[in-house]
Amino acid sequence: MFQDAFVRLDPDESQAALALVGPHVHGARFNPETAVVMAQNVSFYPGYRFLDIAEYESVPPLRRFVIQKGDDVTVLNWTNEPIYLLNERAPVRLTEETIGDYVRFFFTYVRGRHGRFLITETVDDINWREEPPPAARKAIGNMLTPLAIESTDGDGNVVLNCSVMFKDALFRARVVVNESGLVNLVDEELLIEEMPVLDDTFAQ
Repeated sequence: MFQDAFVRLDPDESQAALALVGPHVHGARFNPETAVVMAQNVSFYPGYRFLDIAEYESVPPLRRFVIQKGDDVTVLNWTNEPIYLLNERAPVRLTEETIGDYVRFFFTYVRGRHGRFLITETVDDINWREEPPPAARKAIGNMLTPLAIESTDGDGNVVLNCSVMFKDALFRARVVVNESGLVNLVDEELLIEEMPVLDDTFAQ
């Protein structure tokens, strides 16, 4: 979701970020001379920034995703636990302007037991293994529902419409988000399956 907004930190900024983050990143040791640190601000966590830290010269390459503000460091681990804890601490700020980014972030960095549900708003969001013919691209594009708010209620719950990919299948669904940032995917409707896409976990 954030890919176009990242900015690479200069060497001094990278080393400062790694000094803050390093003690919290277990099982990975980044070389300040070779690690690449990308950063951007996070609209739904005011004052925090999202760090994408990679060590491409390591074998295998190391990569960690971190939400950081000063010495408050949250290392994402593909579960919802660190996100929900940060939601309380930050706290999360969900508005009409920020809730879409929050939902995209959540589904990008939370992986269930069997894989991820990936918000899919355009045909180009699909990780194709084989590029479909133009007619198929158009047909699939017509099935997609861009992420958008459908309704809110008096308890602070927001319902959003969306399309999601799960493994090789495309679904239409709703996402329900409460005031504290708890996310639930509901009303999944299968649209198409056995699509020629790369495996989300192994990219093959």
